[in-house]
Amino acid sequence: MLEDTERDHMLQLAKSMLEKAYAPYSNFTVGACLKTAKGNYYHGCNIENVSYSLVQCAEACAIANMVSQGEQAIKAAVIVSSSPLKCAPCGACRQRLREFSQEDLWVYMFDRDGNYTAKLLSELLPDSFGPDHMELML
Repeated sequence: MLEDTERDHMLQLAKSMLEKAYAPYSNFTVGACLKTAKGNYYHGCNIENVSYSLVQCAEACAIANMVSQGEQAIKAAVIVSSSPLKCAPCGACRQRLREFSQEDLWVYMFDRDGNYTAKLLSELLPDSFGPDHMELML
């Protein structure tokens, strides 16, 4: 688990993304911040499209930023939204997080008021299929 100061720092980075989110159809803004194995932070926001199937989640945006900078190992994730409910990653983003982490990844899910729940990725995506399954095929 993250120490309080680091968790709060990541929350502030994720919250800063709420202002940048593009959500004209749902008004549901989401920000995410990832900490990597190298100790760097990458953040992102959700980007809607009139064709809803083309929406990009905040977690996907943060992962794209991370990978584009040459990193591929997530050590912690923070997600916050404009909602009064805590924001959990969608199913697709749970799988995206699994691609770049282990099942012991802590995911911190915040509401707009700063209340949070922390869960292991293995709790959010039990019996997950990950890169280690493919390594068995080599």
